[in-house]
Amino acid sequence: MKQISVSKNEAGQRLDKLLAKYLNLASKNFLYKMLRKKNITLNGKKANGNEMLVQGDQIKIFLSDETFDKFSNIQIQAADSSDLNIIYEDSDVLILNKPAGMLSQKAKPSDISMVEKVIQYTLETGKLSREELRSFQPAVCNRLDRNTSGLLIAGTSLIGLQTMAKLLKNRTMHKYYYCIVDGVLEQRQRIKGYLTKNTVTNQVTITKNPISEQSQWIETEYIPLANNGNWTLLEVWLVTGRTHQIRAHLASIGHPIIGDEKYGNRAVNQLCLKKYGLNHQLLHAIRLEMPQIEGELSQLSEQSFTAPLPKLFLTIIRKEKLECGEKRDER
Repeated sequence: MKQISVSKNEAGQRLDKLLAKYLNLASKNFLYKMLRKKNITLNGKKANGNEMLVQGDQIKIFLSDETFDKFSNIQIQAADSSDLNIIYEDSDVLILNKPAGMLSQKAKPSDISMVEKVIQYTLETGKLSREELRSFQPAVCNRLDRNTSGLLIAGTSLIGLQTMAKLLKNRTMHKYYYCIVDGVLEQRQRIKGYLTKNTVTNQVTITKNPISEQSQWIETEYIPLANNGNWTLLEVWLVTGRTHQIRAHLASIGHPIIGDEKYGNRAVNQLCLKKYGLNHQLLHAIRLEMPQIEGELSQLSEQSFTAPLPKLFLTIIRKEKLECGEKRDER
């Protein structure tokens, strides 16, 4: 017999959902059969699976250890967490500075992404145990493209994941990026349009009007910080957060990001590859501004987090004479 005391990270979900995590190799029919036969009970009583769990609930699973192990499998992919660049950490949230070239989350089973590194870190630091990973695993809340660097939020508790996801969804958390684009921009501007994704090519198209039911409204605001007559350093506020939004939106107005293979200027990209060894877009998630937060994550309320620019990004700014003073104003 196995007894589970529902933890903080397990509360707030249905009983059958939690059972499916512990007995992840068992069929739904098997789980419901065990519930009907009272081989699985909740707080000493028969349950049907749709009960919402609260912290401290007691679940008893009357199966032999051999049978339980047969239907339960924890898969934790080994990863090196020693290179995580942690900007902020508490019991619920990690804010990281992701390098260009690293996946936010895996694209195929064999990938090692920031998620695997965060899981490994929580194990090594004792934030979570292998047993706790049966029912809850940390995940990233915002996703950066593989070749975009900068601030990445990971929830290391259920409340952390849920709160950060809510702030991102309702757009009360503001996200700012630095990028270098081809051409000269001199005026602050908010640009709008519709983004449509081609799932076959994994590219997006920007139009003034929707072209299909999948077209999504987008808004992007930028402030020019410096230009050298050929390129412009921008600070970008990602008002809406869609796939490849900043990259495709700037390219659609004739100012693609330097180094962007999908949406950029091939000739300029080749020049930068030869001159600087640049093999990714110069796009960096530099700052996060939290709104007022009440409740369990109130320690993050109205805080701002900044990720330093990568060395190559700084080198290009300096050598291309794109250094700037502080041109941002209150939004």
